[in-house]
Amino acid sequence: MITLYKNPSCIVTVDTKGKSYKRGKEMNNIFPLYDHSIVVEDGFIKDIIPSNSISKKYDEEIDLAEKIILPGLVDCHTHTAFAGSRAEEFRLKLAGTDYEEIARMGGVINTTVSSVREITEDDFYKLVAPRIKYFISQGITTLEIKSGYGLDFENEIKILRVIKKLNDNFPIDIAATFLGAHTFPKEYKTKHNGYIDIILNKMLPYISQNNLAEYCDVFCEKTAFNIFETEKIFDAAKHNNFKLKLHTDQFNSLGGVGLALKYKALSAEHLEVINEDDVKKLAESDTVAVLLPGVSFFLDYQYAPARTLIDSDAVVALSSDYNPGSSHIANINLIMSLAALKMKMSIEETISAVTINAAKALNRNQFAGSIEIGKHADFAVFDTDDYADIVYNIGKNLCTTTIKDGKIIYNN
Repeated sequence: MITLYKNPSCIVTVDTKGKSYKRGKEMNNIFPLYDHSIVVEDGFIKDIIPSNSISKKYDEEIDLAEKIILPGLVDCHTHTAFAGSRAEEFRLKLAGTDYEEIARMGGVINTTVSSVREITEDDFYKLVAPRIKYFISQGITTLEIKSGYGLDFENEIKILRVIKKLNDNFPIDIAATFLGAHTFPKEYKTKHNGYIDIILNKMLPYISQNNLAEYCDVFCEKTAFNIFETEKIFDAAKHNNFKLKLHTDQFNSLGGVGLALKYKALSAEHLEVINEDDVKKLAESDTVAVLLPGVSFFLDYQYAPARTLIDSDAVVALSSDYNPGSSHIANINLIMSLAALKMKMSIEETISAVTINAAKALNRNQFAGSIEIGKHADFAVFDTDDYADIVYNIGKNLCTTTIKDGKIIYNN
């Protein structure tokens, strides 16, 4: 089956010239092509040709006149699999109580843990499934989902089984991350070593043996896991063949960036309070700096230094961090607009950050994140003739069509 996606106003290729990611100033080079069409065969990009050179009929021809094609978007850091509401905490935040104080009071993550533990696996799946449909409607073709709201063996496994079922039943690529080290559950508040032993000796081996997650993540923070506990979990995760990711430098700089680099983690995520020395070290590495402006907006907190990271030559990605407590935002367009307005990223940089660099944060950049011959035919089609409109229209979804592996999976 050969399909021609023809006559778009522009194809924003985010071409990497074979490098498969963009570092620093390269993020401004998204290589838009005008008056070209895309030939897709068996789910892969076969060719990109001048529209005026089309001389034969294809098995299927899709007219995208007055539309713009981007690579399928990648949301590389989310906590989409949650239950319950944290509206009461939102009320506390509005009254001036900060996130760390609510955590010390026993709220935040553990509030959601209680809701997740109460819900059945079937009901949990039914609750999360519409959220996947919403992501697809925005042009997202690759989505990461973390566990971390179970915080015991039974419920962490329940979350990961639901994520696996979502990946099996939806046409996009849903990548699972084990985040059992999200915080300490209430029953282990004063027995940290007991919970860490469960992670090391029960959760990690079982999850690895049953292929329930590809990555292991840890929240390295004063209210969660310290640097020594994080290192212990990373050692065990590496032994169990997990790829590594790290929540770090959100509220406190504890040395997490150095640890992420030591273990060659795919990504260091958050980085709101990263220091100058760690910026330089991160910029010299291939570890992706995943920035989450929705958190800063939602918590009314400082933004990660995107401009400094990019100007220092780092590999920078953006993601929604969709979760019930600190970024109750599932709108990737809003995230892009916040990055431009609050973190001083250019429109081109934001596009690179939610496509090829976000794919690199998930180790999927060799086949996703850009429109290059030989890659998967994953596209997001927008109803505009100027790609700047995608960022300019704050909070408005201009996506009309989502294409995964050459097939239309959403059409408005």
